[in-house]
Amino acid sequence: MSRIFPDARLKRQHLLDLVFRNTTWLFAFIVFVILAAIVVSLVIGSMPAIKAFGFGFLISSEWNPVTEQFGALVPIVGTLATSIIALLIGIPASFGIALFITELSPRWLKRPLGIAVELLAGIPSIIYGMWGLFVFAPRFAQIEPWLTEHLGNVALIGPLFQGPPMGIGMLTAGLILAIMVIPFIASVMRDVFEIVPPLLKESAYGLGATTWEVAWNIVLPYTKIGVVGGIMLGLGRALGETMAVTFVIGNAHELSGSLLMPGNSISSALANEFTEAVGDLYSSALIELGLILFLITFIVLSLSKLLLRQLGKREGQQT
Repeated sequence: MSRIFPDARLKRQHLLDLVFRNTTWLFAFIVFVILAAIVVSLVIGSMPAIKAFGFGFLISSEWNPVTEQFGALVPIVGTLATSIIALLIGIPASFGIALFITELSPRWLKRPLGIAVELLAGIPSIIYGMWGLFVFAPRFAQIEPWLTEHLGNVALIGPLFQGPPMGIGMLTAGLILAIMVIPFIASVMRDVFEIVPPLLKESAYGLGATTWEVAWNIVLPYTKIGVVGGIMLGLGRALGETMAVTFVIGNAHELSGSLLMPGNSISSALANEFTEAVGDLYSSALIELGLILFLITFIVLSLSKLLLRQLGKREGQQT
């Protein structure tokens, strides 16, 4: 009996381990199945538009449901432009917030400020959109004439700030997106900044380094992989944001060189027009927009993975 009991126990443990391993494999396989199903459904739904317009769908700015002529250039430009604006504003602001919380904030303020950042991340996007439309846009319309006066004649960037002061447009959408992505990027940066060994920072301070020098030369190089991951998280949020952008971007299928003019994004076009699409070609064009957004997101994530891999290879080397 003393020999049978251990054998039975080992068999039971082996069986449970086998069940656990196969279950985890099943969950992992389900992820790939769902991803493949999404891609296949998008491709099948996009085929009528792909056959009708081909590569010209990507470079055409025309969007006319009456004549069934569709092009994705305006939504693509709007998606990329608003996301770039959001990152240009969000990355420095997030870095400053995370640096203040981890290095400069008084102890009594650190926890409330961290909770406030996390609460901002939890606000629904439609609330940001309503606030942007009814509060931010009217006040920003009063600032736009100043931007046109002082930046409208500057070489290279001048055309970006010319146009009527309507309050809504590409720049407004980018600013609202920046406010939305800052909590995500700042939270990740704060978490990775806190894992820096205190000995490294104290050694730098002991050598006479300033807070900025410690942050730039010690904290940031030590946490660069986590920082890049946080930035990619914010970029993913900006690329796929729908409701907030829909409220403030203007929803106009017009290609303009000015950021003050209304535009459109892929997500806002889908939100506005999908339920009203009449005809197979119209619906297929919208589905192809969704496929393009999926490909843009996939390319961005792939580039971020390559960047993280390159940074990982350089760990321990002199930078």
